[in-house]
Amino acid sequence: MDRVAILEGMRAKRPDDAMVHFMLGNEYFKAGRYADAIAALTGYLARQEDEGSAYRLLAQAHERLGEREAARAAYRQGIAQATKFHHASMVDEFTDCLNTL
Repeated sequence: MDRVAILEGMRAKRPDDAMVHFMLGNEYFKAGRYADAIAALTGYLARQEDEGSAYRLLAQAHERLGEREAARAAYRQGIAQATKFHHASMVDEFTDCLNTL
């Protein structure tokens, strides 16, 4: 059984488990299933405050789908969260991505 199927099963059993949503979003992203990644990451962010890394994946998934404004919004949210949690290098990374998008 592949990781996506395992995580989908876990999500079905534990729909409120934020980390399952994050892990599933990551696996969807790696599989090129960007719309599914966006849905899973959005589910994660609805359940858990993130320090920034989920916004990277979210922005990149939007970019892969050609959704530039949504990608920009995700990077902006990521900058706000990374700032809040004092992740200066992540702020710099997301700012660079935002400026080149």
